[in-house]
Amino acid sequence: MSEAAETVEALDIPQVYRHHVFCCFTQRPPQHPRGSCGANGAAPLWERLGRRIEARRDPQITMTSSGCLSFCQAGPIMVVYPQGIWYTPKTVEDIDEIFDSHLVGNRPVERLIIVPRV
Repeated sequence: MSEAAETVEALDIPQVYRHHVFCCFTQRPPQHPRGSCGANGAAPLWERLGRRIEARRDPQITMTSSGCLSFCQAGPIMVVYPQGIWYTPKTVEDIDEIFDSHLVGNRPVERLIIVPRV
C-alpha cells in the first residue's frame, strides 16, 4: 500500500458524494440589515431535506449545515456540489422538487436556481 493510501485510510477520509448539499443555518436578528436564512424561514426547509436524505439512505447524497453563504437577502440559500448549483427554496414543496429532480434524478430545478454574481 502506498504512503498516500495509508494516510487516507488512517484518517478515515469520507467518500466523495454524488451530491453534497450545503445549507445556510445562519440566524441573525429579524431586523438585521443583511437578513439571514434563519430569519427567512430556513429551519423547516432544512429539516425536510434532512429527513428526505435520511429516508433515502443513499450514501452518495449528504447534507451539511453551513454558516453564511453571503447571499443573505435571497435566503434561504443552499448549494449543491460538485455541480456548484445554488438554490433559493421557499417552501417544503420546493425542497421536495429539488430532492426528487436534482438529488435523485440528476436534473437541476431551473426555476429555483440563483446564480451568484461574482
